[in-house]
Amino acid sequence: MPARPLRATIDSNVVFEGLTRQGGASGLIIEAWLASLFRACVSNSLAYEYVDVLSRVLSEAHWQRTKPVLGELLARAEYVIVHYSWRPNSPDAGDEHVVDCAMNAGAVIVTSNVRDFRLAARELGVPVVTPAEFVLRLSEEPMSGIGPVTRS
Repeated sequence: MPARPLRATIDSNVVFEGLTRQGGASGLIIEAWLASLFRACVSNSLAYEYVDVLSRVLSEAHWQRTKPVLGELLARAEYVIVHYSWRPNSPDAGDEHVVDCAMNAGAVIVTSNVRDFRLAARELGVPVVTPAEFVLRLSEEPMSGIGPVTRS
């Protein structure tokens, strides 16, 4: 039986950095997502946050160049239905949907802002890692092949 692929909910700060800066751990995560080296778990609210952040912060020209890449990332994601919400679980209310997505998906949270997820990690047991830690985990994972994405 093949190993279960690594499942991750990627915070918008990692997506933003990975799509707008050359190199670094966040960029490697975007490349790994596009290569289907892990299963990216995304809820509707998280997908909308990706679009909202990028479309507001980037110039119109940069957003137009980035939009197709974001579309490809989302096409490769496993969409997670949030059946249960654990709130409040973060000092930043804007991060709560990230925890809800990860908990419902059984996924690790990848964020550059670990501090805001300490409560969720402690109280709920959801794993929270930095982009660099996640890249290290990816490098240690056997390449079992994820196969087709299923919608949950």
